[in-house]
Amino acid sequence: MVLGIVWLYWIGSILALVFGYIARKQIRERGESGDGMAIAGIVLGWVGVGIIGLVAVIGIATSA
Repeated sequence: MVLGIVWLYWIGSILALVFGYIARKQIRERGESGDGMAIAGIVLGWVGVGIIGLVAVIGIATSA
């Protein structure tokens, strides 16, 4: 979740997605708590990816 909040340019968002999905799998397998934190990391990761994509599209559109 922390990587999703920080974003660290684009790499933080990607890592938030990877670790969030891995955490959800481990939580389901082991029957542990913490699924909400994993989901929050995944959501923030996708938000970061969306913002990066939007900025890229705007940058390409303004340069043409």
